[in-house]
Amino acid sequence: MTTNSDTPDRSVLQVKTMRRVALRIVPFLMLCYFVSFLDRVNVGFAALQMVKDLHMSPSVFGFGSGIFFVSYFLCEVPSNLILQKVGARLWIARIMITWGVLAAGMALVTGPRSFYVMRLLLGAAEAGFFPGVILYLTYWFPAEYRARVVGWFTVAIPVSSFLGSPISAALLGANGWLGLRGWQWMFIMEGAPAVLLGLACLVLLSDRPSAAKWLDADERSWLLGKLEGEKGGARSVGQRGVWRVIFNKHVLALGVVLAGSTAVSSGLQIWQPQIIKSYGLTNMQTGLLNSIPFALASIIMVWWGKRSDQTGERVWHTALPLLLTAVSLASALVFHSLFAIIVILCLAVIGIYAGKGPVWAVSTELLSAGTAAAGLAQMNAISNLAGFGTTYLLGFIKNATGSYPIAMLPLVALAAAGAVTILLVGRGQNPNKVAEAVVATARE
Repeated sequence: MTTNSDTPDRSVLQVKTMRRVALRIVPFLMLCYFVSFLDRVNVGFAALQMVKDLHMSPSVFGFGSGIFFVSYFLCEVPSNLILQKVGARLWIARIMITWGVLAAGMALVTGPRSFYVMRLLLGAAEAGFFPGVILYLTYWFPAEYRARVVGWFTVAIPVSSFLGSPISAALLGANGWLGLRGWQWMFIMEGAPAVLLGLACLVLLSDRPSAAKWLDADERSWLLGKLEGEKGGARSVGQRGVWRVIFNKHVLALGVVLAGSTAVSSGLQIWQPQIIKSYGLTNMQTGLLNSIPFALASIIMVWWGKRSDQTGERVWHTALPLLLTAVSLASALVFHSLFAIIVILCLAVIGIYAGKGPVWAVSTELLSAGTAAAGLAQMNAISNLAGFGTTYLLGFIKNATGSYPIAMLPLVALAAAGAVTILLVGRGQNPNKVAEAVVATARE
């Protein structure tokens, strides 16, 4: 009798608590990631002027844009481990302030060498933000909410391109003001908000639910109990265990899956403006057309992540979008008109982003609390290192062949590889058993 009478109250408390947590954390982190991703990929729009101003070949631009991911890869795991030690509030603020300063500093680039140096520094500064936030969300959201929450958070990526494309194109028109070119003003104006948001992190974020004074006592108690029950008393692993986690076969496999999304996304976002402008369009026309695929992806990725949570299915919700990306990009070899290319890019971008919520949800479910910091960072690091390959190869192949469709073939292969890998990982796997296997490997 008591149990029955308590159930409705508990359900009301759960809904109330999760709504309050979501409204407090997710919109602010979305804004942070919006600015982060805009600062990462706005070099694609800067290229419409900068490449000519600084006499860069496609190979030089591709290498410089992609080298960002090398330093990002090297600093990713250490950054996430530091976040776990010092707390998300302080470390996310540090990341945002340093990357904002360096993003604005891109206006100082004068040639290939300084371009390479600034992109390396920017990658090191931003490393750890995304996996750090994914780890941070596991501190606040039980497993049943994660695909939709990650979907809402990562919707900032396509939104950054949807809104950022026309904004960046407009800023390119600010030529001559105070003696600076439009691409220089674009870097300055889009880098400054990151510094302000970094300072806001210190005020708005709480490290854990136990420190959240904005939650009522009963809300805090329910959330801590729920999260503790899912954690199952897991302990963090030692330094030797960290190395075993980051080289665990499941972690490496999921890194490949994420590369099929993240690395393909990086290559497209940096080169897509030039692909579209190659049809003889103005900067503003390019910006407006470039925003269309991301507008559609913003809507569909939220719906797809929610559907994954409702059904509890993760593997096919990850594999099907990756297959859509691979098939659509491959079709660029056959269909060449501007209309066809925009349709192809729409389908490819939808595929890239629709699978992000489910793949991060399955990643957090396959890792225990003790292995999540290292494991999630390693997965993201692998996928971003692959981003160096896709960005550079696209420029190298374009330089050698003069063809964007041929240059996109590495993106096709990577998206297809990600789809096959997640199907192999998910075949007959029990998430709890995989998590136990990763922990066991770490403690051997």
